[in-house]
Amino acid sequence: MNQGLGVRGVTVAYGDAAPAVTDASFDVALGEVVALTGPSGCGKSTLLRAISGLEPLTSGSVRWAGEDLAQVPPHKRGFGLMFQDGQLFAHMTVAKNVAYGLSAKQFSKDERQGRVAELLELVGLPDYGGRAVTELSGGERQRVALARSLAPKPRLLLLDEPLSALDRQLRERLAGELATLLRATGTTAILVTHDPYEADTVADRVLQMWAGRLVS
Repeated sequence: MNQGLGVRGVTVAYGDAAPAVTDASFDVALGEVVALTGPSGCGKSTLLRAISGLEPLTSGSVRWAGEDLAQVPPHKRGFGLMFQDGQLFAHMTVAKNVAYGLSAKQFSKDERQGRVAELLELVGLPDYGGRAVTELSGGERQRVALARSLAPKPRLLLLDEPLSALDRQLRERLAGELATLLRATGTTAILVTHDPYEADTVADRVLQMWAGRLVS
């Protein structure tokens, strides 16, 4: 049995319009990083949101370790999400942003502080905990957003165009750093990107979409 993610025949449709995603099937093994690539509007982000539980399935199934997640709400799937804009809280410090997903019920204060320090070290911002998010560059903000996504140790990390708002040189550098970080933490992940270089740099395997269908 696949102990990671299993997507089977997933279709997502809205009303009478052509389906945004049609009959998508693939697996992601534990510790594997898979990229979904294709042109804008081909259904990549919709498929990612369907896996997360944010979009209802018209048909098909999403499973983790063989368990059908149809009745599991997004916040209970144990999946992390990171989007293009990072969605950081401007009124919080860097450390508080990273710690946001670490519930006081599950982690003691010392454990939360230790995890925040560990993640900021991993993303190359060890002395940034007390800084305001508004003081950071675009690349630094995305590093903080990544640290926040990884902090709760998600069993699957879903990355939706996380570097696309950055300039080419910075994007290429951060793609290499992202690949290293995902391997160092043993994170199972799906990366949505329209950038072939980013997909090849970060992912173990690349799947291509076209007009709502997986074509490779």
